[in-house]
Amino acid sequence: MDPLHARYPFFQDAREAVAEADVSLPALVAADAPAVERGRERVERALMEGTVASESPEEYDASAELLSYPIARILVSLLDSTAAVEKYATAEAATAAERFAEDFERDDELQSVSTPSVDFEDVLAEFDLADAVRAEDVSGAREPDWYWLRVGPYLELASADWGERWRLVNRELAAGEVRIPRADLFRILEAAVRSRVLEGLPFELEEDEGLAAELESQVADLKRLLSERTRVGQIDVVVPELFPPCMVNLIEKAERGTALSHPESFALMAFLTGIGMEPDEVVAFCADTSLDAEGIRYQTEYLRDDRGTQYPPPTCETLSAYGICHNEEEHWKVAADPLAYYETRLEDAGDDVVGWRERAAE
Repeated sequence: MDPLHARYPFFQDAREAVAEADVSLPALVAADAPAVERGRERVERALMEGTVASESPEEYDASAELLSYPIARILVSLLDSTAAVEKYATAEAATAAERFAEDFERDDELQSVSTPSVDFEDVLAEFDLADAVRAEDVSGAREPDWYWLRVGPYLELASADWGERWRLVNRELAAGEVRIPRADLFRILEAAVRSRVLEGLPFELEEDEGLAAELESQVADLKRLLSERTRVGQIDVVVPELFPPCMVNLIEKAERGTALSHPESFALMAFLTGIGMEPDEVVAFCADTSLDAEGIRYQTEYLRDDRGTQYPPPTCETLSAYGICHNEEEHWKVAADPLAYYETRLEDAGDDVVGWRERAAE
């Protein structure tokens, strides 16, 4: 199978490739094929870490990676949770957006020897936006900073919940087109992926397919992970000097004006929401950093979704894989994840600590 299909399994060509291959999903599940384990991992990482990228991509070939997508859709449907479905789609879209950015920025010279990629025009065409988007005419600009998007697709894909500047009245509008910066167009593309992934989810499985029974153990594992998830709001004291070293490092990096990568930003936002901070509080806490207020609100609002699929911060082991955690002072001996570490330090500190909220109110 085409490696590009494995990279973007929600593309129409990829879906057709699966159909033409006439692969029996029940047979794959019954044989416990690699695609089944990868599908379970896909959903687990989507719900727990906000990404569907594999932690061990070398273990799965293009076929397993591609087929893991329909398996994942079955699994998330069997979870019987609207919030889980939405978060799964959000994670698929976020991962796709990262890959789009990588592909678009890759030099033409490297494309022939690197990961199969799509170009900007291919993605626009995939989501029927080729005729709806035009670059602002800036002579000599290789990558235009501004684009014009037709009002219809803008209203369909953009959400006012993303912030004030996304309201149509706050945009420049001319001849039925909305002027948006390149970064906002990428956000639109991410929304298009999310909408595509959500199509048909959740779906009911026919009893005679037997898939529900065959996938019972995988579904049980996912439900257990969700039930064991640290509850948002369980910790409700903000004492920065007791934060785990990795979180302190991320905050100091952002305070120096350095942009955080997606994994870094996700880890920090998940930690701050995990200790009970509201979106507005996180914005205030990060006011003097490189983090954008609108981006903070967008990320924290879905991180602390009240319907039951909040994301905990990644474990120390996962953060180490991303180069975020370095086991400073051997803190892994204290706890295996940032929230547990912070909770332990709070307990050791007793009642003498003064929280950030109290200091801010003085």
